[in-house]
Amino acid sequence: MSLIRIDRPEIEKMGRIERLNHVNSCTGYKSANLIATISNEGKTNVAVFSSITHLGSDPALIGFILRPTTVPRHTYKNIKEYGYFSVNHITTAQIADAHHSSANYPEEMSEFDMTNLEPVYHGGCPVPFVKGSPVKLLCKYVNEYLIEENGCIHVIASIEAIFYEEELLSEDNWLQLDKGNVVAINGLDGYAQPQLLERFSYARAKKLIL
Repeated sequence: MSLIRIDRPEIEKMGRIERLNHVNSCTGYKSANLIATISNEGKTNVAVFSSITHLGSDPALIGFILRPTTVPRHTYKNIKEYGYFSVNHITTAQIADAHHSSANYPEEMSEFDMTNLEPVYHGGCPVPFVKGSPVKLLCKYVNEYLIEENGCIHVIASIEAIFYEEELLSEDNWLQLDKGNVVAINGLDGYAQPQLLERFSYARAKKLIL
């Protein structure tokens, strides 16, 4: 199989959509999540994100990337106003509605109303979660950092509570996500279903025989 090489000048010459597809897909599979928020006026919002990452377990932190705020970002506005939001893993049954949540609706219209996604509230938490999601996080805004190179914002949040389906939990507190039919994102619009191949013990350096 031949290997194709594309250098930066060629990438920069690509059309906008061609470049988006190439660069967003070449970095590998990404997490597929729905961030659900609520405004101070009580209006809900839900949007798909593929940039949520683990930042540490002690304290438990996550981060995600927001595109430049040169246009209204309702998720960002709600998080800054309310301080809390939920992260919801997307399942195979939800991918069409999850993807549609990226459509540009006006602020007064909730994506929950425009899709089959349903809001649900857990344990007195102040923000909506997505019904049917097998893993859900209640998060609290902590900080943000402007990425000067492209105007994006790296939002940092603490994990305040975790909700998950019991059958996902293993004896060592690890969550086996494929049991919940959780999906990943390839590029901007490709959805895939990962499957566990193997788990390994903690890697230790091999003893050298001199």
